Amino acid sequence: MNTASTIKRIALFGSTGSIGTQALEVIANNPDKFSVEVLTCNSNDDLLIQQAKKFNPNVVVITDETKYTKVKDALASTDIKVFAGEKALEDVASMDVYDFMLAAIVGYAGLKPTLNAIKAGKAIGLANKETLVVAGEIVMQAAYEKRVPIIPIDSEHSAIFQCLVGEVRNPIEKVILTASGGPFLGRKTNYLVNVKRDHALQHPNWTMGAKISIDSATLMNKGLEMIEAKWLFNLRAEQIEVLVHPQSVIHSMVQFEDGSIKAQLGLPDMKLPIQYALAFPKRIANNFPRADFKKLRNLTFEEPDIKTFRNLGLAMEALDKGGNLPCVLNAANEIAVYAFLRNRIGFLDMTDVIESTMQKVSFLQKPSLDDYLDSDAEARNYAADLIKL
Repeated sequence: MNTASTIKRIALFGSTGSIGTQALEVIANNPDKFSVEVLTCNSNDDLLIQQAKKFNPNVVVITDETKYTKVKDALASTDIKVFAGEKALEDVASMDVYDFMLAAIVGYAGLKPTLNAIKAGKAIGLANKETLVVAGEIVMQAAYEKRVPIIPIDSEHSAIFQCLVGEVRNPIEKVILTASGGPFLGRKTNYLVNVKRDHALQHPNWTMGAKISIDSATLMNKGLEMIEAKWLFNLRAEQIEVLVHPQSVIHSMVQFEDGSIKAQLGLPDMKLPIQYALAFPKRIANNFPRADFKKLRNLTFEEPDIKTFRNLGLAMEALDKGGNLPCVLNAANEIAVYAFLRNRIGFLDMTDVIESTMQKVSFLQKPSLDDYLDSDAEARNYAADLIKL
């Protein structure tokens, strides 16, 4: 029988996004296993207030300081502590009020809070791939030194993680990340030149936030996942392969040195890897839809078209070269996606902005954390100037 001491206390960084809201569904369905102690968001004050009233956390943080008074007033009748600003986000990550951080802040903004949580010895459920893309070596070294587990929540990395359970002494030959291909699978450049925001947001299999949906449409998401996989699983670039699998049933595969391949399968539902990370090392029952192999008659695979979807090729270049180049790639991509979502540039223009920024920003082979911060700022400024943001 569970007691209060066996309930895992969760800090949900990025609670109002797609991953955050689905995580709260999982937590709500398992009140005997999890409690919510920290909720944070960027600017969605109404949803944050609603979540805080429902889950009664110890602390909430809203990064947008202009929304602080509204959130504080709305929660004045509760015991919830309310903070605002980026510094508060970093400080709360160091607090001893939780056991497990679910890192679901979108983009580069998730790096410092995640590093602080690791330094505080907190287990991490990582849904923010950019943290490892930007500074994977520093993050994983810190986790190793603190003996902190990092459990990936991306469906692909969760699949690899699950395939590796029990295989600690068996060398990996390669990992195969599967990609749905996004909404424009099979399309060529002459089609993509006219793609608009709303069309690019319509992912065929997954329900995701705007930024990751655009990354999926350009295949940048798969490139970022390749870089993340390098750090999570201590791989070389040549050990990471991408295969387009439009049905999104096989979430990724691991090939071992004897030629055996393990795959993790399931219907496309982010709540499954979220629940796996929250409950690890246990699996807990749920009522999620099950795969019916009598109906899954065709599982198909093909090579990604990196000639058309050049973002994936740029990410492969960054993975191969290393240093601060993945950080520069990520920063330029965040600016480019921001501009595309606001109809400031076209779909294919995003690739041009990223490529130009990668060529312009000085390459550093062995960057420090400060170097990463500088490279990120330089890349963002250069990309924004190109777009005239």
